[in-house]
Amino acid sequence: MPNCPTCGKAVYFAEKVSSLGKDWHRGCLKCAKCNKTLAAGSHAERDGKPYCHNPCYSSMYGPGGFGRGGTESHKY
Repeated sequence: MPNCPTCGKAVYFAEKVSSLGKDWHRGCLKCAKCNKTLAAGSHAERDGKPYCHNPCYSSMYGPGGFGRGGTESHKY
């Protein structure tokens, strides 16, 4: 029986969510930054940790800025 990466408890088949090559409890698959509950396959991953696409992953690891100081040259 696999253990959940977040809480370390056994993950039974009825409560299993597979993501990032691991088995999680539904409530334990959360964004590493904002703690929002995530669905399997609908999130980003960095260093083995799940992140929600917006705003967490894009603000932390997305592109920096571009342009010449206008409204499009910001970093979230």
